[in-house]
Amino acid sequence: MLERKEDEAQFQQLNATLSVQQRRANGTTWYPVAIRAAEPGRGDYITLELERTTHQDVLHQFKFGASVALFSNHEPQVHRITGTVSHTAGNTLKMALRIDELPDWTRDGKLGLDLRFDDNSYDEMEHALQQANVQIDDARQGRLSRILAGTETPEYDPDTTIFPKDNLNESQQQAVQKILAARDLAIVHGPPGTGKTTTLVAAIKALILHEEKQILVTAPSNAAVDLLSEKLSAAGLNVIRIGNPARVSDALQALTLDSRMLQHPQMKAAKQLKKQAQEFRNMAHKYKRNFGKSERDQRKALFDEAHKILKEVTKTEQYISEDLLNNAQVITATLVGSQHYTVRDRRYETIVIDEAAQALEPACWIPILKGRKLVLAGDHMQLSPTIKSAKAAESGLGHTLFEKCLQLHPQASVMLEVQYRMHEQIMQFPSVQLYNDRLKADKSIATHSLKGDNSPLMFIDTAGCGFEEKLEDSSTFNPEEAAFTLRHLSTVIESIQQQTDKEDFPSIAVISPYRQQIQQLKEYAASMPAFQKWQHKISINTIDSFQGQERDIVYISLTRSNDKSNIGFLNDTRRMNVAMTRAKKKLVIIGDSATLSAHPFYAAFIDYATEKDAYHSAWSFMNG
Repeated sequence: MLERKEDEAQFQQLNATLSVQQRRANGTTWYPVAIRAAEPGRGDYITLELERTTHQDVLHQFKFGASVALFSNHEPQVHRITGTVSHTAGNTLKMALRIDELPDWTRDGKLGLDLRFDDNSYDEMEHALQQANVQIDDARQGRLSRILAGTETPEYDPDTTIFPKDNLNESQQQAVQKILAARDLAIVHGPPGTGKTTTLVAAIKALILHEEKQILVTAPSNAAVDLLSEKLSAAGLNVIRIGNPARVSDALQALTLDSRMLQHPQMKAAKQLKKQAQEFRNMAHKYKRNFGKSERDQRKALFDEAHKILKEVTKTEQYISEDLLNNAQVITATLVGSQHYTVRDRRYETIVIDEAAQALEPACWIPILKGRKLVLAGDHMQLSPTIKSAKAAESGLGHTLFEKCLQLHPQASVMLEVQYRMHEQIMQFPSVQLYNDRLKADKSIATHSLKGDNSPLMFIDTAGCGFEEKLEDSSTFNPEEAAFTLRHLSTVIESIQQQTDKEDFPSIAVISPYRQQIQQLKEYAASMPAFQKWQHKISINTIDSFQGQERDIVYISLTRSNDKSNIGFLNDTRRMNVAMTRAKKKLVIIGDSATLSAHPFYAAFIDYATEKDAYHSAWSFMNG
């Protein structure tokens, strides 16, 4: 697989020559760490609880299921043992290791934890593709695979199914109806703010009401799985979340299989057995290395007894796990997480994949093979999955299963048409450009605005101001535009302060496609009093990081300004769609029309802004 090779090559190149300190800064190492606890895990595993004791504010890439290595820099040799992350929470995580006891070096010198290349995800994707190729020729089981390949057509039950329609608009009702009527495939196309999650929750509830015993709900990211898990649970469904939530809240933790197991009435007996096994292990560890045959025999007998007890614990835990899973109405997991050992062999009538337009097709096949009917939900007009290999993207990996199914089976799709986020002026341009002018703003938000502000949309043109882009570390930035963006926002903040109570102060995002521009904006903001006062209300980050989020006010610094009309990342209009559609009440876009207008999308936007009396020259603010 080209993508696997490229991803591994980039990972190795990034980490092989870097120092511990550099890896720590990149988020692929915790150093130093302390072992806070070590206890028997499931099967033959030991679970270590580790805490990073310094640099706790550094963002990191450790997550549930990641392959990791515990290491010691104690001279003369670096020692390592590998394992898997079984839980993360803030600055602590749990690591499962398949060993009898911790080696002596874990008690000497400073310890650290390295992230290893994620072989498991690629193994699961490759296995799923192989299974799909086998299954496609199976007359009974291969129908869904053949539909997704385009050699058969999806079918729908002609009878209208009754379901609760409370709080659903007409297009949402049509989407739920399509899902209920589908025998094989249904697609929900959900543009920004149209209530895709609300629609999916209603559809899943309706499927359960119509006697589907259990549904598998998946998404490519932990954040998307978390959101659906919370909403489904709030709707009264019995949900079990497989894996570790990205957002650590009490509500989400309570939905995890581990948490549910702890509450099970038979878990008390398992805990007692674990305690007994640990006591035998502790007794065995008291024997030092320079002992005779009788001591060795006694040590072995103690370890054997601990193993025997832990086998009983494993049996009990497997029973508890199966009991809970059998009674769950909805199981939620990431695409790869749906192959977790606790649910690997389960089969379902319906599989739901949310955010399918952001998912690599091979990853989608992991859950698809577990069901007879598939529901895809997403929006191919927003950001696509990140692909590291240009060759893999050109070979078709960049074309998602969601897009393929829309093209092959348009009759399977329902587009949600009413959005509940944006002022209609903010909504109208992306609606015309990307959604065939089908989006409508619900009357509850169509004209909502900031108090005392009648300008929901602004394009501020920096052409002729001399705000030239610069290049540093292969990332583009524009310091003059960054400074201007924050000065303009600070005047808006000043006006809001005079019009609004402190508790009603709006949420604000300042976004850009370029990381270096974000760094520039953050540095400038750090020295500006207005941003310090309201920092809990202001987010500054890349466009990509804001997909799925919303703010009352959004400023977009487009950054590009050159005499070659080179706009780089901005060529992907899906990225710009994400940027524009984060704003609820006010959208301010700052950029150089001379650079942008060579692209038809931006030329059309500038015309739209002019038509709406939303076009302004930066000169008028600089010299006004």
